[in-house]
Amino acid sequence: MTSTRTDRWVRLAGTTNTRDLGGLPTTDGGRTVPGRILRSDNLQTLTDDDVRRLVDEVGVREVVDLRTTAEILLEGRGPLRRRPEVLHRHFTLLPERGHRTDVFAVEEDDPLDDLPADWVESVLPRQVAAHDEHEHPAVRAYLGYLGDRADAVVAALRALSTGGNGATVVHCAAGKDRTGVVVALALAVAGVPQEEIVTDYALTADVIHELVAKLAASPTYAEDMERRDVDSHTPRAASMARLLALLDERHGGPLGWLEAHGFGARDRRALRARLRD
Repeated sequence: MTSTRTDRWVRLAGTTNTRDLGGLPTTDGGRTVPGRILRSDNLQTLTDDDVRRLVDEVGVREVVDLRTTAEILLEGRGPLRRRPEVLHRHFTLLPERGHRTDVFAVEEDDPLDDLPADWVESVLPRQVAAHDEHEHPAVRAYLGYLGDRADAVVAALRALSTGGNGATVVHCAAGKDRTGVVVALALAVAGVPQEEIVTDYALTADVIHELVAKLAASPTYAEDMERRDVDSHTPRAASMARLLALLDERHGGPLGWLEAHGFGARDRRALRARLRD
C-alpha cells in the first residue's frame, strides 16, 4: 500500500489539501499520469503566486466545484475566476432548495438575502436512507451523495474526463468528503486498486488540523468547524473502505454503480484515458 507520505502534494499558500492524482499504481501494473487531475480544498484563498503556479506551471484549465450554491455565493468569486482560460463548472452533491441551476450564471446579481434561511444546514447535511441508519455518519453522508445526487456525481465525472490538454482541479470545501467520493470513483475507473483508493482518501488526515483552522477562519464554515472537534472531521480509512464494500455488495463495485447511473463504457474509456494515457 502507498505510504501516507507522498510527493503528490501540491504545496500552495492558499490551500491545505491539494494533491495530484498522478503516480498511483493500477491493477495492470501501470500508474496514473501526473498533471491531469488534482483534488483540493476550497480555492477561495489562493494567492497571486498560487494562481500563477496553477495556471502557468501546472496547466490548470478547468475547475470542477462540488460545493453548494450557498457556499459559492457566500464565499464570493475566487481568484481563479479572473483567469479567462480557466473554465469553471458547478455540480453540487447535496440537495438544494431554490431556483438556481447554474450558480456561475447568477452569482453576480443574486442577493445573499435570497438564500434559504437555513442555508447553513445545507452545507453538510446528513441524508440517511432507512437501511443505512446503522452506518458511520461519514458513510451515510457518502451514500447520500450517491443516492440523492447521482446525476451530479456522473456529471462531475464526465467533466473530469473531458478536460482537454490542461489539468483539472476538483474540489469542495475541505477536499475530503464530496471530493473524496468523486475521486474514488474516478480512480476506480482508472484501474487503481481499492486499497490505494482508500489510502489516497485517508491522506487528508495528515493535514486535518491545518485544514480545520483554515475553514474555521471563514464565516461560511466556522460554525460547523467549531461545534465539532477535530477528530470528527478527520477522514478514516475505514469509512472509504466501507463505502467501497457497500458498492461491491449492492452494485458489483464502483463500475457497476456507474453503469447503472448512465456512466457507460464510452464514458469510462474517456475518463480512464484522461488518467492513464
